[in-house]
Amino acid sequence: MAPPERVAIAGVPLAVSDYDEVVDWMEAMIAADGRGYVTAAAVNLVMSAREDPDALAAVLDATLAVPDGQPLVWALRLLGHTRATRVYGPDLMLAFLARAAAAGIPSYLYGGRTPEALALLEQRLCERFPGLQIVGRWWPPFRALTPEEEEAVVADIQHSGAAVVWVGTGQPKQEVWMRRMRPRLAAPLLVGVGAAFDFHAGLVPQAPRWMQRAGLEWLFRLSREPRRLWRRYARYNPMFLAAFARQYARQRPRRLR
Repeated sequence: MAPPERVAIAGVPLAVSDYDEVVDWMEAMIAADGRGYVTAAAVNLVMSAREDPDALAAVLDATLAVPDGQPLVWALRLLGHTRATRVYGPDLMLAFLARAAAAGIPSYLYGGRTPEALALLEQRLCERFPGLQIVGRWWPPFRALTPEEEEAVVADIQHSGAAVVWVGTGQPKQEVWMRRMRPRLAAPLLVGVGAAFDFHAGLVPQAPRWMQRAGLEWLFRLSREPRRLWRRYARYNPMFLAAFARQYARQRPRRLR
């Protein structure tokens, strides 16, 4: 099953698509028993990939990267891809789980702040989507896994029979994990959705929709977690603007010929 059209922004190929097309593709991958992994790419992931070889390899090897951040959508549109829309990781997760509940597609949850937070996420998702099958969950510690722990994770996911493994350990950690684990897992899809676990468990509030549409979600999140996030935004937001300005200067003349 071919993924949606992709166009590179700052070196990272991003889907020119929408929720329905991406969810349809995900369902088709599962039906065909394919193997792939998906990332909802924010600006910080795109820019960290320019500095971290492991992150770059993980992003470039992804079967599909969708534009999670509104600035990435604006960049696609400025290059002439007017049908590009935001495919926000938390909303993509909900859109797919609604279909999964109706179709009996089993999911596995990997990530979360604590084991209790992960259990709460499972409870709330099952309340929201009656009939949803969550066949396993695993909370990884905030450090590199030992070989024995990795073997245990693989065995648990394999035994669960999950078709989709949702990964919420933060970018680019989750992308590097998906790339490393992809050859070892039978689940057709691994999907990295970042902060979606915290949002859907009700642990962290989401930015209002108007701020998301205005590209100001980063400001809302910074106001809530300044100590954790200020370095990320202070570094990567200006880097992205500079990188895309150079790309636009190169590609715009060709597009207008």
